[in-house]
Amino acid sequence: MYQTLLTRKYLTSKIMPLLAMVAVMLSVATVLITWSVMGGFLRSLLDSGRVLVGDVAITWPATGFAHYDDLIEMLEDDELLESGAPVIESFAMIQLPDDRAEAVYVKGVEPESFDRVTGFVNHLWWKPLDKPTRRDTEGRDWRLKPDNREGLAQIFENGKKMTRQVPPVDGVPQADEPAALLGIELTDYNYRNEFGVYDPLSPAKARPDGSIDYQSIFMPRSGRVTLTLMPPAKGGRVIEPVTRSIAVANEFQSGIYEADNQTMLVPLDWLQDLLDMEEGGKVAEGSNPWDLEFDPETGEVLPAPIVTTEAAPARVTTVLVRAHDGHTPDEIKAACERVYAAFYDRHKGQVPAPESIQIQTWEDLNATLVGAVKKETGLVLFIFGIVCFTTVFLVLAIFWAMINEKTRDIGVLRALGAGTNGVAGIWLSYGAALGLVGSALGVVAASLIVWNINPIHEWLGRQFNLVIWDPRVYYFVEIPSDIVAFDAIVVFSMGILTCVLGAAIPAFRSARMDPVKSLRFE
Repeated sequence: MYQTLLTRKYLTSKIMPLLAMVAVMLSVATVLITWSVMGGFLRSLLDSGRVLVGDVAITWPATGFAHYDDLIEMLEDDELLESGAPVIESFAMIQLPDDRAEAVYVKGVEPESFDRVTGFVNHLWWKPLDKPTRRDTEGRDWRLKPDNREGLAQIFENGKKMTRQVPPVDGVPQADEPAALLGIELTDYNYRNEFGVYDPLSPAKARPDGSIDYQSIFMPRSGRVTLTLMPPAKGGRVIEPVTRSIAVANEFQSGIYEADNQTMLVPLDWLQDLLDMEEGGKVAEGSNPWDLEFDPETGEVLPAPIVTTEAAPARVTTVLVRAHDGHTPDEIKAACERVYAAFYDRHKGQVPAPESIQIQTWEDLNATLVGAVKKETGLVLFIFGIVCFTTVFLVLAIFWAMINEKTRDIGVLRALGAGTNGVAGIWLSYGAALGLVGSALGVVAASLIVWNINPIHEWLGRQFNLVIWDPRVYYFVEIPSDIVAFDAIVVFSMGILTCVLGAAIPAFRSARMDPVKSLRFE
Protein backbone atom coordinates (compact mmCIF):
# COMPACT_ATOMS: atom_id res chain seq x y z
CA MET A 1 0.00 0.00 0.00
CA TYR A 2 2.77 2.47 0.93
CA GLN A 3 4.40 1.87 -2.47
CA THR A 4 1.23 2.95 -4.27
CA LEU A 5 0.71 5.99 -2.05
CA LEU A 6 4.30 7.21 -2.40
CA THR A 7 4.32 6.59 -6.16
CA ARG A 8 1.17 8.69 -6.57
CA LYS A 9 2.59 11.42 -4.35
CA TYR A 10 5.88 11.64 -6.25
CA LEU A 11 4.09 11.49 -9.60
CA THR A 12 1.94 14.52 -8.82
CA SER A 13 4.30 16.68 -6.76
CA LYS A 14 7.71 16.47 -8.38
CA ILE A 15 8.67 18.54 -11.41
CA MET A 16 11.91 16.84 -12.48
CA PRO A 17 10.38 13.36 -12.95
CA LEU A 18 7.61 14.96 -15.01
CA LEU A 19 10.30 16.22 -17.38
CA ALA A 20 11.46 12.61 -17.75
CA MET A 21 7.87 11.67 -18.55
CA VAL A 22 7.80 14.35 -21.26
CA ALA A 23 11.04 12.95 -22.67
CA VAL A 24 9.47 9.47 -22.81
CA MET A 25 6.42 10.91 -24.53
CA LEU A 26 8.52 12.65 -27.19
CA SER A 27 10.69 9.57 -27.70
CA VAL A 28 7.70 7.26 -28.14
CA ALA A 29 5.96 9.72 -30.46
CA THR A 30 9.10 10.21 -32.59
CA VAL A 31 9.74 6.49 -33.06
CA LEU A 32 6.08 5.68 -33.76
CA ILE A 33 5.66 8.52 -36.28
CA THR A 34 8.84 7.45 -38.08
CA TRP A 35 7.78 3.81 -38.11
CA SER A 36 4.28 4.71 -39.34
CA VAL A 37 5.52 6.91 -42.21
CA MET A 38 8.24 4.51 -43.34
CA GLY A 39 5.94 1.52 -42.93
CA GLY A 40 3.16 3.34 -44.77
CA PHE A 41 5.54 4.04 -47.63
CA LEU A 42 6.49 0.35 -47.82
CA ARG A 43 2.85 -0.79 -47.75
CA SER A 44 1.93 1.75 -50.45
CA LEU A 45 4.83 0.48 -52.53
CA LEU A 46 3.71 -3.13 -52.19
CA ASP A 47 0.08 -2.28 -52.96
CA SER A 48 1.11 -0.27 -56.02
CA GLY A 49 3.28 -3.11 -57.27
CA ARG A 50 0.26 -5.41 -57.46
CA VAL A 51 -1.30 -3.17 -60.13
CA LEU A 52 0.85 -4.74 -62.86
CA VAL A 53 1.73 -8.11 -61.28
CA GLY A 54 -1.05 -9.28 -58.98
CA ASP A 55 0.02 -11.59 -56.15
CA VAL A 56 2.13 -14.15 -58.01
CA ALA A 57 3.67 -14.44 -61.49
CA ILE A 58 4.26 -17.83 -63.12
CA THR A 59 6.86 -17.15 -65.82
CA TRP A 60 8.74 -18.95 -68.57
CA PRO A 61 10.51 -16.05 -70.33
CA ALA A 62 11.27 -15.51 -74.02
CA THR A 63 9.70 -18.57 -75.67
CA GLY A 64 6.68 -18.81 -73.38
CA PHE A 65 4.62 -21.91 -72.60
CA ALA A 66 1.40 -23.40 -73.98
CA HIS A 67 -1.91 -24.61 -72.52
CA TYR A 68 -2.09 -21.54 -70.30
CA ASP A 69 -5.90 -21.52 -70.44
CA ASP A 70 -5.89 -24.92 -68.76
CA LEU A 71 -3.46 -23.66 -66.11
CA ILE A 72 -5.66 -20.63 -65.37
CA GLU A 73 -8.71 -22.86 -65.01
CA MET A 74 -6.86 -25.07 -62.54
CA LEU A 75 -5.62 -22.05 -60.59
CA GLU A 76 -9.13 -20.63 -60.27
CA ASP A 77 -10.39 -23.98 -58.96
CA ASP A 78 -8.00 -23.76 -55.99
CA GLU A 79 -9.63 -22.53 -52.78
CA LEU A 80 -6.85 -20.02 -52.05
CA LEU A 81 -6.67 -18.50 -55.52
CA GLU A 82 -9.22 -16.20 -57.10
CA SER A 83 -8.27 -15.58 -60.73
CA GLY A 84 -5.48 -15.76 -63.31
CA ALA A 85 -4.54 -13.78 -66.40
CA PRO A 86 -2.31 -14.65 -69.38
CA VAL A 87 0.44 -12.14 -70.19
CA ILE A 88 3.28 -11.81 -72.67
CA GLU A 89 6.23 -9.73 -71.48
CA SER A 90 8.84 -8.40 -73.88
CA PHE A 91 11.15 -5.47 -74.48
CA ALA A 92 10.74 -3.16 -77.46
CA MET A 93 11.67 0.21 -78.92
CA ILE A 94 8.90 2.75 -79.11
CA GLN A 95 8.84 5.78 -81.41
CA LEU A 96 6.79 8.73 -80.19
CA PRO A 97 5.10 11.45 -82.26
CA ASP A 98 8.04 13.80 -81.64
CA ASP A 99 10.35 11.17 -83.25
CA ARG A 100 11.96 10.25 -79.94
CA ALA A 101 12.79 6.56 -79.51
CA GLU A 102 12.62 4.96 -76.07
CA ALA A 103 13.16 1.45 -74.72
CA VAL A 104 9.95 0.14 -73.13
CA TYR A 105 8.69 -2.92 -71.32
CA VAL A 106 5.69 -4.28 -73.24
CA LYS A 107 2.97 -6.40 -71.67
CA GLY A 108 0.38 -8.15 -73.82
CA VAL A 109 -2.80 -8.61 -71.74
CA GLU A 110 -6.46 -9.55 -72.01
CA PRO A 111 -8.28 -6.54 -70.53
CA GLU A 112 -10.97 -8.48 -68.62
CA SER A 113 -8.77 -11.13 -67.02
CA PHE A 114 -5.96 -8.64 -66.37
CA ASP A 115 -8.39 -6.34 -64.56
CA ARG A 116 -9.68 -9.21 -62.42
CA VAL A 117 -6.13 -9.94 -61.27
CA THR A 118 -4.68 -6.45 -60.94
CA GLY A 119 -7.64 -4.02 -60.91
CA PHE A 120 -5.85 -1.92 -63.55
CA VAL A 121 -9.09 -0.20 -64.68
CA ASN A 122 -9.11 1.75 -61.41
CA HIS A 123 -5.68 3.14 -62.34
CA LEU A 124 -6.59 4.47 -65.79
CA TRP A 125 -5.84 8.17 -65.54
CA TRP A 126 -7.97 9.84 -68.18
CA LYS A 127 -11.58 9.63 -67.03
CA PRO A 128 -14.20 12.20 -66.00
CA LEU A 129 -14.22 13.21 -62.33
CA ASP A 130 -17.20 14.46 -60.35
CA LYS A 131 -15.13 16.12 -57.63
CA PRO A 132 -11.49 17.18 -57.29
CA THR A 133 -8.90 15.08 -55.51
CA ARG A 134 -8.14 16.10 -51.92
CA ARG A 135 -4.91 17.89 -52.80
CA ASP A 136 -6.48 19.76 -55.71
CA THR A 137 -7.87 22.55 -53.54
CA GLU A 138 -8.30 24.91 -56.50
CA GLY A 139 -10.14 22.43 -58.74
CA ARG A 140 -7.53 22.73 -61.50
CA ASP A 141 -7.73 19.09 -62.59
CA TRP A 142 -8.23 18.93 -66.36
CA ARG A 143 -10.60 15.99 -65.87
CA LEU A 144 -13.11 18.16 -63.98
CA LYS A 145 -13.95 20.46 -66.90
CA PRO A 146 -17.51 19.92 -68.20
CA ASP A 147 -16.37 20.38 -71.82
CA ASN A 148 -14.04 17.40 -71.47
CA ARG A 149 -16.49 15.07 -69.80
CA GLU A 150 -17.96 13.35 -72.86
CA GLY A 151 -14.60 12.83 -74.51
CA LEU A 152 -12.99 11.52 -71.33
CA ALA A 153 -15.88 9.09 -70.80
CA GLN A 154 -15.21 7.61 -74.24
CA ILE A 155 -11.47 7.50 -73.59
CA PHE A 156 -12.11 5.68 -70.31
CA GLU A 157 -14.26 3.09 -72.11
CA ASN A 158 -11.53 2.72 -74.74
CA GLY A 159 -9.01 2.08 -72.00
CA LYS A 160 -11.13 -0.64 -70.40
CA LYS A 161 -11.46 -2.47 -73.75
CA MET A 162 -8.02 -1.47 -75.12
CA THR A 163 -9.53 -0.33 -78.41
CA ARG A 164 -10.07 2.95 -80.24
CA GLN A 165 -12.66 4.01 -82.78
CA VAL A 166 -11.69 4.24 -86.46
CA PRO A 167 -13.29 7.10 -88.44
CA PRO A 168 -15.79 5.95 -91.15
CA VAL A 169 -14.39 5.48 -94.64
CA ASP A 170 -16.70 6.89 -97.35
CA GLY A 171 -19.52 6.80 -94.83
CA VAL A 172 -18.92 3.14 -93.99
CA PRO A 173 -18.41 2.44 -90.25
CA GLN A 174 -15.15 0.69 -89.40
CA ALA A 175 -14.36 -1.83 -86.69
CA ASP A 176 -12.53 -0.57 -83.61
CA GLU A 177 -8.78 -1.03 -83.79
CA PRO A 178 -6.59 -2.47 -81.01
CA ALA A 179 -4.98 0.20 -78.86
CA ALA A 180 -2.32 0.45 -76.17
CA LEU A 181 -2.20 1.83 -72.65
CA LEU A 182 0.88 3.90 -71.81
CA GLY A 183 2.40 4.64 -68.42
CA ILE A 184 1.51 8.22 -67.51
CA GLU A 185 5.19 9.25 -67.41
CA LEU A 186 6.32 7.41 -70.55
CA THR A 187 5.80 10.13 -73.16
CA ASP A 188 6.67 13.25 -71.12
CA TYR A 189 3.55 14.80 -72.65
CA ASN A 190 1.91 15.22 -69.23
CA TYR A 191 2.92 17.84 -66.65
CA ARG A 192 2.49 16.93 -63.01
CA ASN A 193 1.53 20.06 -61.08
CA GLU A 194 1.92 20.91 -57.41
CA PHE A 195 -1.37 19.19 -56.57
CA GLY A 196 -0.16 15.86 -57.92
CA VAL A 197 -2.45 15.79 -60.96
CA TYR A 198 -1.50 15.84 -64.63
CA ASP A 199 -2.17 18.42 -67.33
CA PRO A 200 -1.78 17.23 -70.95
CA LEU A 201 0.90 18.95 -73.02
CA SER A 202 1.36 19.23 -76.78
CA PRO A 203 4.35 17.22 -78.07
CA ALA A 204 7.27 19.44 -79.10
CA LYS A 205 9.14 18.22 -82.17
CA ALA A 206 12.64 19.64 -82.67
CA ARG A 207 13.58 20.66 -86.24
CA PRO A 208 17.07 20.65 -87.77
CA ASP A 209 17.09 24.45 -88.02
CA GLY A 210 16.72 24.75 -84.24
CA SER A 211 13.03 25.62 -84.24
CA ILE A 212 10.37 23.66 -82.35
CA ASP A 213 7.16 22.41 -83.89
CA TYR A 214 4.35 22.02 -81.33
CA GLN A 215 1.91 19.34 -82.41
CA SER A 216 -1.74 19.37 -81.42
CA ILE A 217 -1.95 15.79 -80.17
CA PHE A 218 -3.66 14.37 -77.10
CA MET A 219 -2.33 10.83 -77.02
CA PRO A 220 -5.51 8.96 -75.89
CA ARG A 221 -7.57 10.77 -78.53
CA SER A 222 -5.39 10.93 -81.62
CA GLY A 223 -1.89 9.73 -80.68
CA ARG A 224 -0.12 6.72 -82.10
CA VAL A 225 3.19 5.08 -81.33
CA THR A 226 5.36 2.72 -83.35
CA LEU A 227 6.71 -0.46 -81.75
CA THR A 228 9.74 -2.42 -82.92
CA LEU A 229 10.04 -5.91 -81.45
CA MET A 230 12.32 -8.89 -81.98
CA PRO A 231 10.32 -12.15 -82.30
CA PRO A 232 11.94 -15.33 -80.97
CA ALA A 233 13.61 -17.46 -83.66
CA LYS A 234 11.50 -20.24 -85.18
CA GLY A 235 13.11 -23.38 -86.51
CA GLY A 236 16.59 -21.88 -86.30
CA ARG A 237 15.98 -19.22 -88.95
CA VAL A 238 17.47 -15.74 -88.82
CA ILE A 239 14.95 -13.37 -87.24
CA GLU A 240 14.05 -9.92 -88.42
CA PRO A 241 12.67 -7.05 -86.31
CA VAL A 242 8.93 -6.48 -86.56
CA THR A 243 7.60 -2.92 -86.59
CA ARG A 244 3.95 -2.00 -86.11
CA SER A 245 2.00 1.16 -85.38
CA ILE A 246 -0.66 1.10 -82.67
CA ALA A 247 -3.14 3.67 -81.40
CA VAL A 248 -3.20 4.84 -77.76
CA ALA A 249 -6.43 4.22 -75.83
CA ASN A 250 -5.55 5.71 -72.43
CA GLU A 251 -2.74 6.14 -69.91
CA PHE A 252 -2.36 4.58 -66.46
CA GLN A 253 -0.74 5.46 -63.16
CA SER A 254 0.34 2.41 -61.16
CA GLY A 255 2.05 4.30 -58.34
CA ILE A 256 5.53 2.98 -59.18
CA TYR A 257 7.50 5.60 -61.12
CA GLU A 258 9.74 3.09 -62.93
CA ALA A 259 6.68 1.20 -64.19
CA ASP A 260 4.82 4.33 -65.25
CA ASN A 261 7.92 5.61 -67.04
CA GLN A 262 8.81 2.43 -68.93
CA THR A 263 5.74 0.21 -69.32
CA MET A 264 2.99 -0.05 -71.91
CA LEU A 265 0.12 -2.52 -72.20
CA VAL A 266 -1.10 -3.87 -75.55
CA PRO A 267 -3.79 -6.45 -76.45
CA LEU A 268 -2.56 -10.00 -75.94
CA ASP A 269 -3.60 -11.38 -79.35
CA TRP A 270 -2.00 -8.40 -81.10
CA LEU A 271 1.33 -9.07 -79.40
CA GLN A 272 1.06 -12.83 -79.90
CA ASP A 273 0.76 -12.21 -83.64
CA LEU A 274 3.82 -9.95 -83.72
CA LEU A 275 5.97 -12.40 -81.73
CA ASP A 276 4.75 -15.51 -83.57
CA MET A 277 3.31 -16.91 -80.35
CA GLU A 278 -0.24 -17.35 -81.65
CA GLU A 279 -1.74 -20.74 -82.42
CA GLY A 280 -0.05 -22.12 -85.53
CA GLY A 281 1.74 -24.94 -87.29
CA LYS A 282 4.34 -27.08 -85.54
CA VAL A 283 7.65 -27.81 -87.32
CA ALA A 284 7.78 -31.42 -88.48
CA GLU A 285 10.55 -33.62 -87.09
CA GLY A 286 13.51 -33.82 -89.50
CA SER A 287 12.61 -30.60 -91.33
CA ASN A 288 15.76 -28.59 -92.20
CA PRO A 289 15.26 -24.84 -91.76
CA TRP A 290 18.24 -24.15 -94.02
CA ASP A 291 16.84 -25.93 -97.12
CA LEU A 292 16.62 -23.80 -100.28
CA GLU A 293 14.41 -24.03 -103.36
CA PHE A 294 14.41 -22.48 -106.83
CA ASP A 295 11.52 -20.17 -107.74
CA PRO A 296 10.85 -20.78 -111.48
CA GLU A 297 8.85 -17.56 -111.86
CA THR A 298 11.47 -15.15 -110.56
CA GLY A 299 14.60 -17.25 -110.94
CA GLU A 300 15.55 -16.59 -107.32
CA VAL A 301 16.83 -19.09 -104.82
CA LEU A 302 14.65 -18.80 -101.73
CA PRO A 303 14.38 -20.58 -98.35
CA ALA A 304 12.20 -23.64 -98.64
CA PRO A 305 8.89 -23.56 -96.71
CA ILE A 306 9.06 -25.14 -93.28
CA VAL A 307 7.08 -28.37 -93.17
CA THR A 308 4.52 -28.32 -90.37
CA THR A 309 2.36 -30.97 -88.78
CA GLU A 310 -0.43 -30.49 -86.24
CA ALA A 311 -1.37 -27.02 -84.96
CA ALA A 312 0.74 -25.78 -82.05
CA PRO A 313 -1.15 -24.04 -79.21
CA ALA A 314 -0.71 -20.35 -78.49
CA ARG A 315 1.86 -19.37 -75.88
CA VAL A 316 2.35 -16.73 -73.22
CA THR A 317 5.38 -15.95 -71.11
CA THR A 318 3.52 -15.33 -67.85
CA VAL A 319 0.35 -16.16 -65.97
CA LEU A 320 -0.50 -13.66 -63.24
CA VAL A 321 -2.42 -14.88 -60.20
CA ARG A 322 -4.61 -13.11 -57.68
CA ALA A 323 -5.49 -14.80 -54.39
CA HIS A 324 -8.37 -14.36 -52.01
CA ASP A 325 -7.74 -11.93 -49.17
CA GLY A 326 -6.28 -13.10 -45.90
CA HIS A 327 -3.36 -15.18 -47.17
CA THR A 328 0.35 -14.50 -46.90
CA PRO A 329 2.60 -14.31 -49.99
CA ASP A 330 4.27 -17.59 -48.98
CA GLU A 331 0.91 -19.37 -48.76
CA ILE A 332 -0.14 -18.03 -52.16
CA LYS A 333 3.17 -19.02 -53.73
CA ALA A 334 2.90 -22.54 -52.27
CA ALA A 335 -0.63 -22.89 -53.68
CA CYS A 336 0.58 -21.85 -57.15
CA GLU A 337 3.45 -24.35 -56.97
CA ARG A 338 1.02 -27.10 -56.00
CA VAL A 339 -1.34 -26.29 -58.88
CA TYR A 340 1.48 -26.02 -61.41
CA ALA A 341 2.80 -29.44 -60.41
CA ALA A 342 -0.63 -30.94 -61.20
CA PHE A 343 -0.72 -28.96 -64.46
CA TYR A 344 2.67 -30.36 -65.46
CA ASP A 345 1.50 -33.93 -64.80
CA ARG A 346 -1.37 -33.28 -67.22
CA HIS A 347 0.87 -31.81 -69.97
CA LYS A 348 4.20 -33.53 -69.30
CA GLY A 349 6.67 -32.99 -72.12
CA GLN A 350 4.76 -29.96 -73.45
CA VAL A 351 5.38 -27.40 -70.71
CA PRO A 352 8.37 -26.54 -68.47
CA ALA A 353 8.97 -28.77 -65.44
CA PRO A 354 7.98 -27.47 -61.97
CA GLU A 355 11.63 -27.21 -60.90
CA SER A 356 12.36 -24.99 -63.94
CA ILE A 357 9.36 -22.67 -64.08
CA GLN A 358 9.66 -19.32 -62.24
CA ILE A 359 6.95 -18.78 -59.61
CA GLN A 360 7.51 -15.49 -57.82
CA THR A 361 5.57 -13.01 -55.71
CA TRP A 362 5.76 -9.28 -56.41
CA GLU A 363 8.20 -8.97 -53.53
CA ASP A 364 10.39 -11.66 -55.12
CA LEU A 365 10.34 -9.88 -58.48
CA ASN A 366 11.35 -6.60 -56.86
CA ALA A 367 13.47 -7.94 -54.01
CA THR A 368 16.15 -5.28 -54.50
CA LEU A 369 13.72 -2.35 -54.21
CA VAL A 370 11.62 -3.82 -51.39
CA GLY A 371 14.72 -4.98 -49.53
CA ALA A 372 16.28 -1.54 -49.77
CA VAL A 373 13.16 0.12 -48.33
CA LYS A 374 12.97 -2.44 -45.50
CA LYS A 375 16.65 -1.95 -44.64
CA GLU A 376 16.27 1.81 -44.74
CA THR A 377 13.26 1.58 -42.43
CA GLY A 378 15.20 -0.63 -40.03
CA LEU A 379 18.23 1.68 -40.11
CA VAL A 380 16.16 4.80 -39.40
CA LEU A 381 14.36 3.08 -36.53
CA PHE A 382 17.68 1.86 -35.13
CA ILE A 383 19.14 5.37 -35.19
CA PHE A 384 16.07 6.92 -33.59
CA GLY A 385 16.01 4.08 -31.07
CA ILE A 386 19.55 4.87 -29.98
CA VAL A 387 18.70 8.56 -29.64
CA CYS A 388 15.57 7.76 -27.64
CA PHE A 389 17.49 5.30 -25.44
CA THR A 390 19.05 8.34 -23.77
CA THR A 391 15.80 8.46 -21.79
CA VAL A 392 17.22 5.65 -19.68
CA PHE A 393 20.10 7.85 -18.52
CA LEU A 394 17.82 10.84 -17.99
CA VAL A 395 15.57 8.80 -15.69
CA LEU A 396 18.63 7.33 -13.95
CA ALA A 397 20.08 10.78 -13.23
CA ILE A 398 16.78 12.17 -11.95
CA PHE A 399 16.06 9.18 -9.73
CA TRP A 400 19.61 9.17 -8.38
CA ALA A 401 19.18 12.79 -7.35
CA MET A 402 15.78 12.05 -5.80
CA ILE A 403 17.18 9.18 -3.75
CA ASN A 404 19.91 11.47 -2.40
CA GLU A 405 17.18 13.94 -1.49
CA LYS A 406 14.98 11.28 0.14
CA THR A 407 17.72 9.42 2.04
CA ARG A 408 16.18 10.24 5.46
CA ASP A 409 12.73 9.13 4.22
CA ILE A 410 14.21 5.83 3.10
CA GLY A 411 15.74 5.40 6.55
CA VAL A 412 12.33 6.01 8.18
CA LEU A 413 10.71 3.40 5.93
CA ARG A 414 13.40 0.86 6.74
CA ALA A 415 13.06 1.64 10.47
CA LEU A 416 9.31 1.04 10.25
CA GLY A 417 9.93 -2.41 8.80
CA ALA A 418 10.02 -1.90 5.04
CA GLY A 419 12.17 -4.55 3.38
CA THR A 420 14.80 -4.03 0.70
CA ASN A 421 12.41 -5.28 -2.00
CA GLY A 422 9.72 -2.91 -0.78
CA VAL A 423 12.03 0.11 -0.90
CA ALA A 424 13.33 -0.82 -4.33
CA GLY A 425 9.76 -1.44 -5.47
CA ILE A 426 8.85 2.19 -4.73
CA TRP A 427 11.30 3.50 -7.31
CA LEU A 428 10.64 0.77 -9.84
CA SER A 429 6.90 1.41 -9.53
CA TYR A 430 7.53 5.13 -9.90
CA GLY A 431 9.62 4.54 -13.04
CA ALA A 432 6.98 2.21 -14.47
CA ALA A 433 4.26 4.79 -13.76
CA LEU A 434 6.26 7.52 -15.50
CA GLY A 435 6.84 5.20 -18.47
CA LEU A 436 3.18 4.18 -18.60
CA VAL A 437 1.83 7.73 -18.61
CA GLY A 438 4.57 9.07 -20.91
CA SER A 439 4.23 6.19 -23.38
CA ALA A 440 0.44 6.49 -23.43
CA LEU A 441 0.67 10.22 -24.14
CA GLY A 442 3.31 9.53 -26.81
CA VAL A 443 1.11 6.98 -28.61
CA VAL A 444 -1.85 9.38 -28.50
CA ALA A 445 0.27 12.27 -29.82
CA ALA A 446 1.79 10.12 -32.57
CA SER A 447 -1.64 8.83 -33.62
CA LEU A 448 -3.06 12.35 -33.86
CA ILE A 449 -0.08 13.54 -35.90
CA VAL A 450 -0.04 10.54 -38.25
CA TRP A 451 -3.78 10.65 -38.87
CA ASN A 452 -3.52 14.34 -39.70
CA ILE A 453 -0.02 14.43 -41.15
CA ASN A 454 -1.11 15.61 -44.60
CA PRO A 455 -3.32 18.48 -43.31
CA ILE A 456 -0.46 19.48 -40.97
CA HIS A 457 1.97 19.44 -43.89
CA GLU A 458 -0.37 21.57 -45.98
CA TRP A 459 -0.79 24.06 -43.11
CA LEU A 460 3.00 24.38 -42.80
CA GLY A 461 3.15 25.03 -46.54
CA ARG A 462 0.55 27.78 -46.34
CA GLN A 463 1.95 29.46 -43.24
CA PHE A 464 5.70 29.11 -43.73
CA ASN A 465 6.04 28.11 -47.39
CA LEU A 466 7.61 24.87 -46.13
CA VAL A 467 6.97 22.02 -48.58
CA ILE A 468 8.64 18.80 -47.46
CA TRP A 469 6.59 16.33 -49.52
CA ASP A 470 6.25 17.92 -52.96
CA PRO A 471 3.87 15.90 -55.23
CA ARG A 472 6.00 16.93 -58.22
CA VAL A 473 9.00 15.15 -56.68
CA TYR A 474 7.65 12.26 -54.63
CA TYR A 475 5.58 9.81 -56.60
CA PHE A 476 2.91 9.30 -53.94
CA VAL A 477 0.75 12.42 -53.93
CA GLU A 478 0.23 12.33 -50.17
CA ILE A 479 2.54 11.29 -47.35
CA PRO A 480 1.82 7.57 -46.86
CA SER A 481 1.27 6.76 -43.21
CA ASP A 482 -0.66 4.28 -41.14
CA ILE A 483 -0.69 3.40 -37.46
CA VAL A 484 -0.36 -0.36 -37.01
CA ALA A 485 -1.55 -1.73 -33.67
CA PHE A 486 1.42 -4.08 -33.33
CA ASP A 487 3.90 -1.25 -33.93
CA ALA A 488 2.14 0.94 -31.37
CA ILE A 489 2.21 -1.86 -28.76
CA VAL A 490 5.94 -2.49 -29.34
CA VAL A 491 6.84 1.21 -29.02
CA PHE A 492 4.53 1.63 -26.00
CA SER A 493 6.18 -1.33 -24.24
CA MET A 494 9.68 -0.07 -25.04
CA GLY A 495 8.81 3.33 -23.55
CA ILE A 496 7.84 1.69 -20.25
CA LEU A 497 10.90 -0.53 -20.33
CA THR A 498 13.31 2.40 -20.74
CA CYS A 499 11.90 4.07 -17.63
CA VAL A 500 12.09 0.88 -15.60
CA LEU A 501 15.69 0.32 -16.72
CA GLY A 502 16.57 3.90 -15.81
CA ALA A 503 15.04 3.47 -12.35
CA ALA A 504 16.65 0.06 -11.70
CA ILE A 505 20.11 1.20 -10.58
CA PRO A 506 18.84 3.97 -8.23
CA ALA A 507 16.26 1.51 -6.84
CA PHE A 508 19.00 -1.05 -6.16
CA ARG A 509 21.08 1.66 -4.41
CA SER A 510 18.17 2.75 -2.21
CA ALA A 511 17.48 -0.86 -1.16
CA ARG A 512 21.08 -1.31 0.02
CA MET A 513 21.14 1.84 2.18
CA ASP A 514 21.89 1.33 5.88
CA PRO A 515 18.78 2.51 7.79
CA VAL A 516 20.82 3.96 10.69
CA LYS A 517 23.06 5.99 8.41
CA SER A 518 20.03 7.07 6.41
CA LEU A 519 18.30 8.45 9.54
CA ARG A 520 21.44 10.47 10.36
CA PHE A 521 21.65 11.89 6.83
CA GLU A 522 21.53 15.68 6.67
